[in-house]
Amino acid sequence: MTDTTTAPVTVIGLGLMGRALAAAFLRAGHPTTVWNRTTSKAAELVAGGARLATTPGAALAASPLTIICLTDYTAVRDLLGASDVELSGSTVINLTSGDSAQARETARWAEQRGARYLDGAIMAVPPAIGTPDAVILHSGPRPDFEPHEATLAALGTVTHLGADHGLASLYDAAGLAMMWSVLNAWLLGTAMLRTAGVDAVTYAPFARMMAAGVADWLPGYAEQVDAGSFPAEVSALETDARAMTHLIEQSEALGVNAELPRLFKEIADRAIAAGHGGEQYPVLIEEFGRPAPG
Repeated sequence: MTDTTTAPVTVIGLGLMGRALAAAFLRAGHPTTVWNRTTSKAAELVAGGARLATTPGAALAASPLTIICLTDYTAVRDLLGASDVELSGSTVINLTSGDSAQARETARWAEQRGARYLDGAIMAVPPAIGTPDAVILHSGPRPDFEPHEATLAALGTVTHLGADHGLASLYDAAGLAMMWSVLNAWLLGTAMLRTAGVDAVTYAPFARMMAAGVADWLPGYAEQVDAGSFPAEVSALETDARAMTHLIEQSEALGVNAELPRLFKEIADRAIAAGHGGEQYPVLIEEFGRPAPG
Protein backbone atom coordinates (compact mmCIF):
# COMPACT_ATOMS: atom_id res chain seq x y z
CA MET A 1 0.00 0.00 0.00
CA THR A 2 1.32 3.48 -0.92
CA ASP A 3 2.36 5.71 1.96
CA THR A 4 0.27 8.76 1.07
CA THR A 5 2.32 11.02 3.34
CA THR A 6 5.25 10.73 0.89
CA ALA A 7 3.44 9.61 -2.28
CA PRO A 8 4.85 10.88 -5.61
CA VAL A 9 2.99 13.72 -7.27
CA THR A 10 3.22 15.57 -10.58
CA VAL A 11 2.54 19.27 -11.17
CA ILE A 12 1.91 20.47 -14.72
CA GLY A 13 1.94 24.23 -15.29
CA LEU A 14 4.56 26.34 -13.51
CA GLY A 15 3.18 29.84 -13.35
CA LEU A 16 3.36 31.58 -9.99
CA MET A 17 0.66 29.32 -8.55
CA GLY A 18 1.96 26.11 -10.11
CA ARG A 19 5.44 26.75 -8.74
CA ALA A 20 3.96 27.38 -5.30
CA LEU A 21 2.05 24.08 -5.46
CA ALA A 22 5.12 22.11 -6.48
CA ALA A 23 7.26 23.77 -3.82
CA ALA A 24 4.72 22.86 -1.13
CA PHE A 25 4.79 19.20 -2.17
CA LEU A 26 8.59 19.22 -2.08
CA ARG A 27 8.65 20.78 1.40
CA ALA A 28 6.27 18.08 2.60
CA GLY A 29 8.60 15.35 1.35
CA HIS A 30 6.70 14.21 -1.73
CA PRO A 31 8.80 13.14 -4.72
CA THR A 32 7.64 15.77 -7.21
CA THR A 33 7.75 15.69 -11.00
CA VAL A 34 7.12 18.92 -12.88
CA TRP A 35 6.50 19.94 -16.47
CA ASN A 36 6.08 23.31 -18.12
CA ARG A 37 6.22 24.41 -21.73
CA THR A 38 8.89 26.96 -20.77
CA THR A 39 11.38 24.75 -18.96
CA SER A 40 13.30 27.64 -17.36
CA LYS A 41 10.42 28.11 -14.93
CA ALA A 42 11.29 24.72 -13.42
CA ALA A 43 14.91 25.62 -12.62
CA GLU A 44 14.43 26.59 -8.97
CA LEU A 45 12.19 23.58 -8.31
CA VAL A 46 14.68 21.20 -9.90
CA ALA A 47 17.43 22.73 -7.78
CA GLY A 48 15.22 21.97 -4.79
CA GLY A 49 14.83 18.31 -5.71
CA ALA A 50 12.03 18.17 -8.28
CA ARG A 51 12.34 15.97 -11.36
CA LEU A 52 11.73 17.69 -14.71
CA ALA A 53 9.72 15.57 -17.14
CA THR A 54 10.54 15.93 -20.83
CA THR A 55 6.92 15.65 -22.05
CA PRO A 56 3.42 15.98 -20.57
CA GLY A 57 2.92 12.25 -21.11
CA ALA A 58 6.05 11.43 -19.14
CA ALA A 59 4.91 13.81 -16.40
CA LEU A 60 1.55 12.05 -16.03
CA ALA A 61 3.17 8.62 -16.05
CA ALA A 62 5.60 9.58 -13.29
CA SER A 63 3.07 9.79 -10.43
CA PRO A 64 -0.25 8.34 -9.29
CA LEU A 65 -1.58 11.91 -8.93
CA THR A 66 -1.22 14.82 -11.34
CA ILE A 67 -2.10 18.42 -10.49
CA ILE A 68 -2.73 20.72 -13.46
CA CYS A 69 -2.68 24.51 -13.16
CA LEU A 70 -2.77 26.21 -16.57
CA THR A 71 -4.18 29.39 -18.07
CA ASP A 72 -7.60 28.02 -19.02
CA TYR A 73 -9.58 24.84 -19.71
CA THR A 74 -8.80 24.94 -23.43
CA ALA A 75 -5.10 24.70 -22.60
CA VAL A 76 -5.82 21.76 -20.27
CA ARG A 77 -7.66 19.80 -22.94
CA ASP A 78 -5.11 20.64 -25.62
CA LEU A 79 -2.33 19.36 -23.40
CA LEU A 80 -4.08 16.22 -22.13
CA GLY A 81 -5.40 15.44 -25.60
CA ALA A 82 -1.92 15.26 -27.14
CA SER A 83 -1.02 12.01 -28.85
CA ASP A 84 1.74 11.14 -26.37
CA VAL A 85 -0.50 11.47 -23.30
CA GLU A 86 -2.09 8.32 -21.89
CA LEU A 87 -4.92 9.32 -19.56
CA SER A 88 -6.34 5.86 -18.88
CA GLY A 89 -5.84 4.91 -15.24
CA SER A 90 -4.47 8.31 -14.18
CA THR A 91 -5.87 10.60 -11.50
CA VAL A 92 -5.95 14.25 -12.55
CA ILE A 93 -6.88 17.21 -10.38
CA ASN A 94 -7.46 20.35 -12.42
CA LEU A 95 -6.85 23.53 -10.41
CA THR A 96 -7.13 25.80 -13.45
CA SER A 97 -9.58 28.70 -13.04
CA GLY A 98 -12.80 28.38 -15.00
CA ASP A 99 -16.55 28.08 -14.66
CA SER A 100 -18.79 25.21 -13.59
CA ALA A 101 -19.88 24.31 -17.13
CA GLN A 102 -16.24 24.00 -18.22
CA ALA A 103 -15.50 21.85 -15.18
CA ARG A 104 -18.34 19.43 -15.92
CA GLU A 105 -17.52 19.27 -19.63
CA THR A 106 -13.83 18.63 -18.95
CA ALA A 107 -14.71 15.95 -16.43
CA ARG A 108 -16.80 14.11 -19.02
CA TRP A 109 -14.03 14.52 -21.58
CA ALA A 110 -11.36 13.14 -19.22
CA GLU A 111 -13.49 10.28 -17.92
CA GLN A 112 -14.29 9.17 -21.49
CA ARG A 113 -10.53 8.75 -21.88
CA GLY A 114 -10.27 6.60 -18.77
CA ALA A 115 -9.02 9.19 -16.28
CA ARG A 116 -10.20 9.74 -12.73
CA TYR A 117 -10.88 13.47 -12.74
CA LEU A 118 -11.43 15.99 -9.98
CA ASP A 119 -11.93 19.70 -10.46
CA GLY A 120 -10.74 22.25 -7.95
CA ALA A 121 -10.30 25.88 -7.00
CA ILE A 122 -7.57 27.61 -5.03
CA MET A 123 -8.83 30.18 -2.55
CA ALA A 124 -5.41 31.66 -1.79
CA VAL A 125 -2.50 33.64 -3.20
CA PRO A 126 0.72 31.77 -4.04
CA PRO A 127 2.64 32.76 -0.86
CA ALA A 128 -0.07 31.15 1.29
CA ILE A 129 0.19 27.73 -0.38
CA GLY A 130 1.38 25.13 2.11
CA THR A 131 -0.19 26.91 5.09
CA PRO A 132 -3.61 26.41 6.72
CA ASP A 133 -4.68 29.78 5.25
CA ALA A 134 -4.68 28.26 1.76
CA VAL A 135 -8.12 26.74 1.18
CA ILE A 136 -8.18 24.27 -1.71
CA LEU A 137 -11.63 23.20 -2.90
CA HIS A 138 -12.23 19.90 -4.71
CA SER A 139 -15.29 18.41 -6.37
CA GLY A 140 -15.90 15.12 -8.13
CA PRO A 141 -16.32 11.49 -7.03
CA ARG A 142 -15.25 11.11 -3.40
CA PRO A 143 -13.67 7.67 -4.03
CA ASP A 144 -11.28 9.41 -6.42
CA PHE A 145 -10.46 12.09 -3.83
CA GLU A 146 -9.95 10.05 -0.66
CA PRO A 147 -6.82 8.09 -1.70
CA HIS A 148 -4.99 11.39 -2.26
CA GLU A 149 -6.36 13.48 0.60
CA ALA A 150 -3.21 13.13 2.71
CA THR A 151 -1.01 14.13 -0.23
CA LEU A 152 -3.18 17.16 -0.99
CA ALA A 153 -2.96 18.27 2.63
CA ALA A 154 0.55 19.52 1.83
CA LEU A 155 -1.10 22.42 -0.02
CA GLY A 156 -3.20 23.77 2.84
CA THR A 157 -6.74 23.26 4.11
CA VAL A 158 -8.27 20.71 1.74
CA THR A 159 -12.04 20.42 1.29
CA HIS A 160 -14.18 18.02 -0.75
CA LEU A 161 -17.50 19.63 -1.67
CA GLY A 162 -19.38 16.83 -3.41
CA ALA A 163 -19.65 14.62 -6.47
CA ASP A 164 -20.72 17.40 -8.86
CA HIS A 165 -17.55 18.46 -10.69
CA GLY A 166 -18.89 22.01 -11.03
CA LEU A 167 -19.14 22.72 -7.30
CA ALA A 168 -15.57 23.92 -6.79
CA SER A 169 -15.93 26.51 -9.55
CA LEU A 170 -19.30 27.63 -8.20
CA TYR A 171 -17.91 28.05 -4.67
CA ASP A 172 -14.97 29.95 -6.15
CA ALA A 173 -17.29 32.34 -7.97
CA ALA A 174 -19.47 32.77 -4.87
CA GLY A 175 -16.36 33.54 -2.84
CA LEU A 176 -15.27 36.15 -5.37
CA ALA A 177 -18.71 37.76 -5.15
CA MET A 178 -18.25 38.05 -1.39
CA MET A 179 -14.70 39.34 -1.68
CA TRP A 180 -15.39 42.10 -4.18
CA SER A 181 -18.64 43.12 -2.50
CA VAL A 182 -16.92 43.55 0.87
CA LEU A 183 -13.92 45.37 -0.62
CA ASN A 184 -16.07 47.71 -2.70
CA ALA A 185 -18.26 48.55 0.28
CA TRP A 186 -15.15 49.27 2.37
CA LEU A 187 -13.70 51.49 -0.35
CA LEU A 188 -16.95 53.44 -0.61
CA GLY A 189 -16.97 54.01 3.14
CA THR A 190 -13.31 54.99 3.04
CA ALA A 191 -14.00 57.52 0.27
CA MET A 192 -16.80 59.05 2.34
CA LEU A 193 -14.74 59.36 5.50
CA ARG A 194 -11.74 60.80 3.68
CA THR A 195 -13.85 63.89 2.96
CA ALA A 196 -13.77 64.49 6.74
CA GLY A 197 -10.04 63.86 7.05
CA VAL A 198 -10.36 60.28 8.35
CA ASP A 199 -7.75 58.04 6.75
CA ALA A 200 -8.23 54.41 5.67
CA VAL A 201 -6.10 53.01 8.52
CA THR A 202 -8.29 54.75 11.09
CA TYR A 203 -11.53 53.54 9.47
CA ALA A 204 -10.39 49.94 8.86
CA PRO A 205 -10.99 48.57 12.42
CA PHE A 206 -14.56 49.92 12.43
CA ALA A 207 -15.15 48.49 8.94
CA ARG A 208 -13.80 45.13 10.08
CA MET A 209 -16.16 45.15 13.08
CA MET A 210 -19.11 45.90 10.79
CA ALA A 211 -18.15 43.13 8.35
CA ALA A 212 -17.84 40.62 11.19
CA GLY A 213 -21.21 41.68 12.58
CA VAL A 214 -22.91 41.22 9.23
CA ALA A 215 -21.24 37.82 8.85
CA ASP A 216 -22.89 36.76 12.12
CA TRP A 217 -26.30 37.33 10.51
CA LEU A 218 -25.66 34.82 7.73
CA PRO A 219 -26.68 31.55 9.46
CA GLY A 220 -30.08 32.93 10.44
CA TYR A 221 -30.62 34.57 7.08
CA ALA A 222 -29.61 31.31 5.38
CA GLU A 223 -32.42 29.51 7.23
CA GLN A 224 -34.90 32.06 5.86
CA VAL A 225 -33.57 31.63 2.31
CA ASP A 226 -33.77 27.83 2.48
CA ALA A 227 -37.28 27.99 3.99
CA GLY A 228 -38.46 30.59 1.47
CA SER A 229 -39.96 32.58 4.35
CA PHE A 230 -38.72 36.07 5.26
CA PRO A 231 -40.49 37.45 8.35
CA ALA A 232 -39.23 40.91 9.31
CA GLU A 233 -37.69 39.96 12.64
CA VAL A 234 -35.13 42.79 12.60
CA SER A 235 -36.05 45.20 9.83
CA ALA A 236 -38.39 45.30 6.86
CA LEU A 237 -36.95 45.78 3.39
CA GLU A 238 -38.85 49.04 2.91
CA THR A 239 -37.05 50.40 6.01
CA ASP A 240 -33.69 49.30 4.59
CA ALA A 241 -34.57 51.01 1.30
CA ARG A 242 -35.08 54.32 3.11
CA ALA A 243 -31.60 53.93 4.64
CA MET A 244 -30.23 53.26 1.15
CA THR A 245 -31.71 56.57 0.03
CA HIS A 246 -29.87 58.30 2.86
CA LEU A 247 -26.62 56.61 1.77
CA ILE A 248 -27.11 57.78 -1.82
CA GLU A 249 -27.88 61.32 -0.71
CA GLN A 250 -24.88 61.45 1.64
CA SER A 251 -22.54 60.11 -1.05
CA GLU A 252 -23.77 62.67 -3.59
CA ALA A 253 -23.51 65.52 -1.08
CA LEU A 254 -19.89 64.57 -0.41
CA GLY A 255 -19.04 64.31 -4.09
CA VAL A 256 -18.40 60.57 -3.72
CA ASN A 257 -19.37 58.03 -6.38
CA ALA A 258 -22.89 56.80 -5.55
CA GLU A 259 -23.17 54.01 -8.15
CA LEU A 260 -22.90 51.22 -5.58
CA PRO A 261 -25.65 52.42 -3.22
CA ARG A 262 -27.85 53.21 -6.23
CA LEU A 263 -27.47 49.57 -7.29
CA PHE A 264 -28.50 48.44 -3.80
CA LYS A 265 -31.58 50.65 -4.01
CA GLU A 266 -32.49 49.58 -7.53
CA ILE A 267 -32.55 45.91 -6.52
CA ALA A 268 -34.50 46.63 -3.34
CA ASP A 269 -37.03 48.76 -5.23
CA ARG A 270 -37.76 45.88 -7.63
CA ALA A 271 -38.46 43.56 -4.70
CA ILE A 272 -40.68 46.16 -3.03
CA ALA A 273 -42.59 46.68 -6.28
CA ALA A 274 -43.16 42.91 -6.34
CA GLY A 275 -44.82 43.11 -2.92
CA HIS A 276 -41.92 42.19 -0.62
CA GLY A 277 -41.46 45.51 1.19
CA GLY A 278 -42.69 44.12 4.52
CA GLU A 279 -40.30 41.17 4.48
CA GLN A 280 -36.71 40.90 5.71
CA TYR A 281 -33.62 41.65 3.60
CA PRO A 282 -32.87 38.05 2.49
CA VAL A 283 -36.04 38.17 0.36
CA LEU A 284 -33.75 39.79 -2.22
CA ILE A 285 -32.62 36.26 -3.08
CA GLU A 286 -35.61 36.31 -5.43
CA GLU A 287 -33.96 39.16 -7.35
CA PHE A 288 -30.48 37.64 -7.32
CA GLY A 289 -31.89 34.32 -8.45
CA ARG A 290 -33.00 35.65 -11.84
CA PRO A 291 -31.21 37.50 -14.68
CA ALA A 292 -31.04 41.28 -14.43
CA PRO A 293 -33.71 43.14 -16.41
CA GLY A 294 -32.66 43.86 -19.97
